[in-house]
Parts: sequence; structure tokens; C-alpha cells
Amino acid sequence: MTNDAEELVRTRPEDSEADLYDENGNVRSDFLALVGAAIADRDTIFLRQHVARLHESELGDLLESIQPDQRLALVRLLGDQFDMTALTEVDEAIRREIVDQMPNEQIAAAIGELDSDDAVYILEDLDQEDRDEILAQLPFTERVRLRRALDYPESSAGRRMQTEFVAVPPFWTVGQTIDYMRDEENLPDSFSQIFVIDPTFKLLGAIDLDKILRTKRQNKIETIMRETNHPIPAEMDQEEAAQLFEQYDLLSAAVVDENDRLVGVLTIDDVVDVIHEEADEDIKRLGGVGDEELSDNVLSTVKSRFLWLVINLGTALLSASVIGLFDGSIEKMIALAVLMPIVASMGGNAGTQTMTVTVRALATGDLDIYNAGRVIRREVAVGLANGAMFSVIMGTIAALWFHDYQLGFVIGAAMIINLFAAAVAGILLPLLLDKVGADPAIASSVFVTTVTDCTGFFAFLGIATWWFGI
Repeated sequence: MTNDAEELVRTRPEDSEADLYDENGNVRSDFLALVGAAIADRDTIFLRQHVARLHESELGDLLESIQPDQRLALVRLLGDQFDMTALTEVDEAIRREIVDQMPNEQIAAAIGELDSDDAVYILEDLDQEDRDEILAQLPFTERVRLRRALDYPESSAGRRMQTEFVAVPPFWTVGQTIDYMRDEENLPDSFSQIFVIDPTFKLLGAIDLDKILRTKRQNKIETIMRETNHPIPAEMDQEEAAQLFEQYDLLSAAVVDENDRLVGVLTIDDVVDVIHEEADEDIKRLGGVGDEELSDNVLSTVKSRFLWLVINLGTALLSASVIGLFDGSIEKMIALAVLMPIVASMGGNAGTQTMTVTVRALATGDLDIYNAGRVIRREVAVGLANGAMFSVIMGTIAALWFHDYQLGFVIGAAMIINLFAAAVAGILLPLLLDKVGADPAIASSVFVTTVTDCTGFFAFLGIATWWFGI
């Protein structure tokens, strides 16, 4: 054991998390070596002293850093001291890999110690049979709450909410409420709001904790409560709920069913996870890789990418067919073959820029029916401006390269046409796909590239054929 490793083991976990990571933010290699050796030696004393006590996010990073066979061994060696919350910090493939190897009895025991939102996050990945068996082992009240959350659509606020919350009737006094929070054992570990409900659990209002602490004990709750800030329907998509948090600077929000009854609370830590997941999903879909994770094996990665590569092949064949219309012109003037990829490439890059801005604006709700016209006009103007500037630049280069100023005029005109088409396709295609209910992030890239390639080749080769009479 090196001196650095000894110091690391001696100071963890009381010191800051910085000791666990190197300067690049990765789990330190010497600590990984120590953990690997402890797993190989079945040294449960070391693992329980220096791994079981890690923060859930740190344990998640450790699980992602060690080898697959070490993960399962680590979980088994830690036993009931393994923090199941760490599974919410790893990607889906690793989570399923670990959970599938754990006995349902162990999962049920661990689930009972988790917050409901974390429990749902783990249960939703299980097969229905295993899920039912695990839920059957939980206390009745907890089982009902988890089943209700799991019944909500995937990626909805109901799936993300915590079913543990603090709710009191409006006729209670502040003193009664404070005593209740002190004496009741089955309250959430942390909360920032108290909700006010009627006997049917219909949401009436909310009170921030600081308001409770600043009000005299004899005051009635109904006199200091306020209307709940933007209660979130349980069926609402989690991305829309995250946008409400961002717009109104919320720390937590009540989640209500179709009858306005309080069923849970959505907190900022869950929303941060949603924002991260949605951004990650959009970036991956723009690249045509779907829900791929870094821990996926070769077969699942091939399956994830194959479909969109097939679609790209089809669009490439379409572009090639456009080139085939002008094969005679290309044979007579070899300069066309040299220059035509430039026109298509510039159009593709310009279209991708516009498409990326548009897709992200749609995802965040910044682009809607009220400002779409202005944004479309802006992007068209940008496309024309860029087209004009690059027509001059590329026209000059082509004229000097091939000693033919006419060729410069031809490629300059094609550049203007294609960058204009790229701007139009980059904004209108995502808007159209969003309008018909398709995900613009996953479909726009293929269509925009097809438009710019076909337009670029057709414009350049068509103008050249007409101009030079070939």
C-alpha cells in the first residue's frame, strides 16, 4: 500500500469528497486498486469501513469505475450495508445488471429504507413478476404508495414525486403543527414546505417552514397559508414540470391527481436529475444513438445505432441519385467533382447549427407559436447573409484554384441557395415534426442533412450544367 493510498484510506470518509477523486474528477486509481484487492480477498472489514460509508453519489461513481464482476461481488460483500440509493446514481445498464443478481428479499428490505422516489426509480426497471414479489413484502401503506406512483406514466411527474410529505388541516394552530413535526416519526427526512389539506386530501394551500418559525403558536394555519405555487398534475411530463421549476424558481411543488388531491411532492433535487436526463437524451438523439449508455455492451450498442445508420444510408443513396443525374457534366468538367462536396458540407453544417438551436428551444419551451414567425425570419436572414459571404469567399477560391472566374460565380450562387435551404430546413423541419407529435431531436438530423445534400448537389451541378452548356 502506497503512502498516498494509506492517507486516502485513513482520511475517508470524514474528509471532503475531493480525496476520493483525482484532478480530472475520476475516482482515484489507487483507491480503485485497494477496493479491487479487498474484493478479491473478501475483506469485508475494509469494504464496510471505507466503501459502505461513502456518499451515494460517490458509491455510484465507484460502481461505474470498477469491473462488472467486481460490482456484483462488492454488493454481495457489503450485504445489508450496501446503500441502494447509489443505484439511482448509475446508468440503467449497470443498475439492471446489479439488481437482476440480487435476491428479491434483499431488494425488498433495502427498498423499505429508501425515499419513495428512489424506490420507484429502482422498481420501474424490474420485470413485473419481480416487482410484484418485492412489493408484496412491503408494509401495506408503503406498498400502496409505491404502486400508485408506478401506475403513473413513465417520465411523468407522478413517477418522479416523493409520496412522503407533511400535510395538516387548516384549523390546526402553528403550535400543534410544530408539535406534530417534532413527535411524528414517519415524516420525510427533509422538507421545506408544509401542505394544507381538507378531509378529502384536496390541496388548499402551503406554508414555508420559515413562515411557521416566525409565527406565534396560537395562530391558525389557515390565517398564514398561501395558495400553492403552481401545483403539478401527476400526469404532467417531467420535462414540463422541470420548466415550471425553472420559470418560477421553485424548491418544491405539490403534485396533485385529477381531483386536485395531494398525492406527493416534487423537489428540486429530482428536477435537477430530470434536466440532466432530458438534455442528455436530446444530445444523444441528435446524434442518432437513442438511449445508449456508456456501459452498454457491443451488441446493444450496435442495435441502438444500426437503424439510424440504415436510414442515413437511404438518404445518402438519394443524394447519390441526384449526383447521378449530372454524371455527364462531371465527366466533362472534373472541377465539379472536386468542388461539389464543399457546397453540400457547408449546407449540412449550417443546417445543423439552425436545427440544434431550434430543437433545444423547443425542448425548453422557449420557441412557441407566438415567437416562431420572428425566429423563422431571423434564421432565414442569417442563412442568406452567411450564404452571401461564403459565396464571395468560395467563389474567389474556386476562381483562383481553377483559373476560371465563371466557375467562381457558379459555386457562389449554389452556396447562397444551399445555405438558404439549410436555414429553412433547419428550423421548419423540427417545428413540423414537433407539430405532428414526433420527437424533433431524433428525426430532424436525418431530414435536414438530406435536404442540404440534395439541394447543394442539385443547385451546384444544375447551375454548372446550364451555365457551361455541358
